[in-house]
Amino acid sequence: MAFEFILMLTSNDRTIPDAAARLDEALEGGVRHIGFKDVGLPLAELKGLADAIRAAGGRSYLEVVSLDAESELASARAAVQLDVDCLLGGTRADVVTEVTRDHPVRYYPFPGRITGHPSVLEGPAEDIADSARRLADLEHVHGLDLLAYRFDGDVPGLMEQVCRSVAKPVIMAGSIDSEERVIAAARAGAAGFTVGTAALKEDFPAEGPGFTEQVRTILSITARAQARAVIDRMVRTCRSPPARRRGRP
Repeated sequence: MAFEFILMLTSNDRTIPDAAARLDEALEGGVRHIGFKDVGLPLAELKGLADAIRAAGGRSYLEVVSLDAESELASARAAVQLDVDCLLGGTRADVVTEVTRDHPVRYYPFPGRITGHPSVLEGPAEDIADSARRLADLEHVHGLDLLAYRFDGDVPGLMEQVCRSVAKPVIMAGSIDSEERVIAAARAGAAGFTVGTAALKEDFPAEGPGFTEQVRTILSITARAQARAVIDRMVRTCRSPPARRRGRP
């Protein structure tokens, strides 16, 4: 199963002012899954980012941070207008899918109750998992965007519970700033994870300074995390008791 590092050209839930320059550095570092928020830059500049990502052979992501219905609807229209590959976030799937259903954009809404800006994930883990199941049952929802590390509780447990609850891919987002958290996301069964502010602040230990080195480091961490998760699954499979054969007693 793929496990992708999605670089967000964002800080504090906003697209950064120098996103175009940072994009060049990111591409040099080797990342090809790159996203931005629907706030922080004019639509024309966001379109330039989306086009540049596609021209480099990458996959573009727009993450919604709107809390009211009208703004969220406007964000969905922006995703279609920008022609991004994936729309992440938002809490009103019934409204958003009316906009996205006839466009090839893949939609990954937030499960659970989202409050504040920067966004926080609230609610008991079971309620979040229930929300994930309901969203995943919708025809035009292609996966989920879980604000795992914005949850005040057992985050690894929550990630695993949500991943086990749905058959569609789950992306982990929000405050992933260490190799430990990347590994936890992979082990839980995530399809990918986003990093924004932590890479810009150079929080990950790298061989050298600079944003490009951060990207290279996180890509290396991603590969290690995926390999470790595969080994963990193999070990669990080997330890599972064999299924009993049906037949004569």
